[in-house]
Amino acid sequence: MNTAFKPVITLVGRANVGKSTLFNRITRSRAALVANQPGLTRDRHYGEGRMGRQPFIAVDTGGFEPVAKQGIVVEMAKQTTQAIAESDVIIFLVDARAGLNAHDHDIAQLLRRSGRPVLLAVNKAEGMRHGAAISEFHELGLGEPWPISASHGAGVAALIDEALEAAVDEPQPLPAAGSTASTDAPSQSDQPAEFDHRIRLAIAGRPNVGKSTLINTLLGQDRLVAYDQPGTTRDAIEVEFDHGQARYTLIDTAGLRRRGRVFETIEKFSVIKTLQAIEASNVVVLMLDAQTEISDQDAHIAGFILETGRALVVAINKWDGADDYQRERIMRDYHRKLRFLSFAQVHTISAVNNQGISAVLRSVRRAHAAAFASLSTPRLTRCLRASVEEQPPPRKGNYRPKMRYAHQGGQNPPRVIVHGTGLDAVSDSYRRYLESSFRKQFKLEGTPLRIEFRSTHNPYVRSP
Repeated sequence: MNTAFKPVITLVGRANVGKSTLFNRITRSRAALVANQPGLTRDRHYGEGRMGRQPFIAVDTGGFEPVAKQGIVVEMAKQTTQAIAESDVIIFLVDARAGLNAHDHDIAQLLRRSGRPVLLAVNKAEGMRHGAAISEFHELGLGEPWPISASHGAGVAALIDEALEAAVDEPQPLPAAGSTASTDAPSQSDQPAEFDHRIRLAIAGRPNVGKSTLINTLLGQDRLVAYDQPGTTRDAIEVEFDHGQARYTLIDTAGLRRRGRVFETIEKFSVIKTLQAIEASNVVVLMLDAQTEISDQDAHIAGFILETGRALVVAINKWDGADDYQRERIMRDYHRKLRFLSFAQVHTISAVNNQGISAVLRSVRRAHAAAFASLSTPRLTRCLRASVEEQPPPRKGNYRPKMRYAHQGGQNPPRVIVHGTGLDAVSDSYRRYLESSFRKQFKLEGTPLRIEFRSTHNPYVRSP
């Protein structure tokens, strides 16, 4: 078997048949949210798996209703249809406990027309007699059904082995996702990048602010479900995207609501995934809505991003639909309520109309470069001494803190360690003054800066 070829295995089926459970098992991850609730997965979700020496790409999809006429299920069906077109082999999951229904027939008919190899997997077959579990599913006309248990792992290895054999028999190239520069599977850029890793870029904000729309516009295709309904995105979806010499991993996150309005267990898990995505990112784009006021929740999200030390770019979306009063109000609110984000660049954009997005990407690259900047000890020390000479730290009693030298203690965010004596007495206002000096000297735009003071023991001071 050719290990250089990564077949794409797409999991398809109606809602709540266990696709995400199977996805997590074959990718050996917990990347997909799983709960006993239909319609949880909405976007297509990619992951890497391996069977023996053969790697493969698995694709989880939402509950498929190919004959849906309206609502969010239509957008989910589009996502599944695109995943089918990208696949090398399809695993069609049905539910042994619920039995055969009309949706299964509709899906089977569409899969037969796709021209892709299809394996019929009868999930939740644990504890059932072999014949009883699969007998009625023969009428779908997709070959011999495979009884499995995604939650217990029974029959899964044999199913994936068969899927890989079917994919390798007629390998098909993975399309470039709508003929854009985007790829959802891991890829190598032919152009040299400024950094040897992809920029992990998380898009965060309140529900319905346009996060998925922004990513779709960047990719040039409807990669994510974008629907005029708060809470459309429930999982953190990662998509790889190359733009010029920069390589990104875009992370769409669930909208964060006020804590008091998070009722469902599913939504609580979505919030956790969003916070984890922010922590795992290099840069965050905080999206605000120009047509609404900046809320306390916007400030809470911004505060969490700052607390985690992530580089930040602010994008005020829906600017094209805002009138002069709304534009003036949101800029006034921003400088009043989010003044602690003074280090971040602010852009006004329209995600739908692709206005201002190139400027956002330029700021993302600058913020990323600042977050990973190397700050030399001689330059840091010279900047420190110049700042102290211009404005010495205030005295505490009869003693003034003495600052001797500074060096870099970390990146993402940059951390500067200042050494001296009596530094426990340095005030927060003087810390901010030094932060401003270092930021100006090293052009640290778009990233928080941490300053840590370390005092050496003065041998002439008697211990109490």
